Amino acid sequence: MFLSVVIPTYNRRPILEKCLRSLEQQTYASDGYEVVVVDDGSTDGTVEWLQQSTEFPHVRLFLQQHQGPAVARNFGVEQARGDTIIFIDSDLVVTEVFLHAHVTALKAGQQALGHDQLFTYGRVINTCNFDHPTTEPFKVTDFSAAYFATGNVAIARHWLEQAGLFDTQFQLYGWEDLELGVRLKQLGLKLIKCPEAVGYHWHPPFALDQIPNLINKEIERGRMGVLFYKKHPTWDVRLMIQMTWLHRLLWGTLSLGGRLNERTMAPLLQWLIDQGKPQLALEIARIFLNWYNVQGVYAAQAELHQAKS
Repeated sequence: MFLSVVIPTYNRRPILEKCLRSLEQQTYASDGYEVVVVDDGSTDGTVEWLQQSTEFPHVRLFLQQHQGPAVARNFGVEQARGDTIIFIDSDLVVTEVFLHAHVTALKAGQQALGHDQLFTYGRVINTCNFDHPTTEPFKVTDFSAAYFATGNVAIARHWLEQAGLFDTQFQLYGWEDLELGVRLKQLGLKLIKCPEAVGYHWHPPFALDQIPNLINKEIERGRMGVLFYKKHPTWDVRLMIQMTWLHRLLWGTLSLGGRLNERTMAPLLQWLIDQGKPQLALEIARIFLNWYNVQGVYAAQAELHQAKS
């Protein structure tokens, strides 16, 4: 089983260095894998640094203009040499047994099922500890019920090709991986959880200056959610993208109809940050962030209906 670890990246050089170093320290056979990095038009010196580096013998670098992660992952799969693809993000730092754990779980699943109609989904632990990301413990907020998410997943290449790879219509933030997951589920693939394949997803500590970008992402996620629903008009997808009256009532009520927002809550959020509780501040900020997401969903849906009429 030859592995191709496909990593799209965009302006993440500092954490990408840690990501790639962790992949060079694997216990899996050194000649049994490659790391396919697709740079999505970075402007932070990522390309020049990787082209000059001799530190990463497993890395093969490919370049594209800034077109988003769906296009980048498809490009990576097309260039990959492996029969098995492992997707991770460029801000993920993995343990030494990461690749070995995925392969062990894949083989065990194939033996148990009698076929390879499956994929493995590793554990992702969120951390803002840049210096020592792998010391972060697993938390309740790290739990994910997603069926297929590209933060940490391994799958036979031919199933990706049969499903049609990622839909490149998803050019804004969100849903391109879960939409592919719907198509993989329709092909009958079984999810095998692999908690031994741990990846530590780094993000900077929450600060107020991040809020405009977070709001923009939520609005984009709402818009892409409507595209997701247009392709798969099911109740399950409506729940995922928060396009229900329940979500509208929940986040509308919790945010007091939008009165609790980035401006009115700024003093409380800053106080929590000053108290050394940035993660708690972020969780509270999700009240208005989710309200922006729901608004984005319904705005995009209204535009879609108007375009049809």
